[in-house]
Order: sequence, then C-alpha cells, then structure tokens
Amino acid sequence: MNLTDTEVAAAAALAGAEVVRARYGRLHSRVDKGAGDFATDADLAAEEAILDVIRAARPGDAVHGEEGGRQGVADAEREWLVDPLCGTLNYATGAQLVAVNVVLRNGPAAVADPFSGEVFLADGETARVRSGVPGEERPLAPTADTRLVDVNLDPPFPSAPGFRAVDLLAHPGFVENFRPRVVSTTLALAWVAAGRRAAYVTDGGDLSGSVHFAAGIALCRVAGCVVTGVDGGPVGPGGRGLVAAADAGTHELLMSMIGGRGRTG
Repeated sequence: MNLTDTEVAAAAALAGAEVVRARYGRLHSRVDKGAGDFATDADLAAEEAILDVIRAARPGDAVHGEEGGRQGVADAEREWLVDPLCGTLNYATGAQLVAVNVVLRNGPAAVADPFSGEVFLADGETARVRSGVPGEERPLAPTADTRLVDVNLDPPFPSAPGFRAVDLLAHPGFVENFRPRVVSTTLALAWVAAGRRAAYVTDGGDLSGSVHFAAGIALCRVAGCVVTGVDGGPVGPGGRGLVAAADAGTHELLMSMIGGRGRTG
C-alpha cells in the first residue's frame, strides 16, 4: 500500500509511541549525554521502531534521529526529523507527559501521545487530531480560553540576560492574565494547536530544524496559531526561541511582557 507522507509520519510516531507505552514503569538503563541530559533504553528502542517504519516506506530518504544522528542516503533531498521520546526526564520519573515526534523537514508532521492514544497531524494544509478510537478524527482548533501558558524553563538560556523565562512568569501582567504550566515537551505545542493551552514559550536559537520542536511548530502553523521567536521575528535561521500562541491577541499580550528582551540588534 502506498502511504502518503502524512500517513508515514503517523505510522512512525505511533510505532514509537507503542514502544514508549510498553516500557513505561520499568527500571530503565540510562545513556549519559552530558550536562545532565540522558537517554533511556526506551528512547533508543522507540527510535529504532520509528526508523523501521520510515526505512520501509521511504528507503531513499535520510533520517535525523535525536539518539542516532543522521542516517540513510548521504545526498538525500528529503530528511525526517525524529524525537523518539520528547520528555525523557518526565518519563524516567514516572510522569506520562511525553510525546513522540516525527516530521518530514518542511513537510508533514505527527506528534503522538503514547498514553492518550492521540496522534496530532499536520499535512501542510490541515491540522487535526486522531483519537485512539478508529476512524475518529477532528480538526485542531486553537483557542486561548484556558489561559494556560506552557513556559520551558530548561537550560541553556542563550538570550539571557535580555530574556529570561522566569522573569516572564513574575511579570504582573502574566499573573493577571495567565496561569503557568511547565510540560517542557512538544506535547505542549500540540496542546496549543488543539486549544488545550493558550500559548507556549521557550528560549533558544533556531528551533525550526530541531527534532524536539519541528513537528510541534508545524502543527501550530497549520492550525493557525501565531508562531514567532521570543524577539518577535520569524522562527528559522537566525531565530531566537519560540512563542506559539493560540491567537494574535494572546501573542501580542505575551510579547508586550517580553518587551524588547531577546532582541538581537
């Protein structure tokens, strides 16, 4: 059967999610990456399951996995970005706030929640969520009604001292208008696209090609969210971090609190 790129992304993400779900609650071995970062055996096994799907469906494409790096045809024009377990620290401590990300660079994306059974999809024109119930699918509809904003507090902080996420949380306007939540995973971006979060904010550099963020950014863009850097500029080469908001008003309000912080030049 010939699968579309969107279906390949979905199948791959769900294959990784199945591994993550099956290994949940076990005592996991860890691979130290330095600076406090690590992978577990679940990360590695999930990435292999994802790669198996992509290799079978798109043997001529390259794949860049968080754990295995770039693999496949060296001069391939197409590249898949894979984060097999976004939220490893949550997972290792027994929390279920994790996601599995698969995205074709500049193409379709899938973010799977291993525990709800949901998979969030973006094909470049539409964004939707497919539930664990076969055949049940609905469009993503961003809304700021929850007033919940996910703020990533993980280091490093490349925009400091100009922009600090902790300063945003302490801003009187933030306290007045929003309530913070810290998921620190692409699941939060999927929730912005689905209307479960008003916004997501993180520091960083160019996140458009990141295995952690690219799938979530694609979802938010196609769903109609407002997506910029913390400096208000576009997300891409030379970009600074990420502000993904459900609507223009929420984005404008958050940017007014960030102010000139994070601007480069």
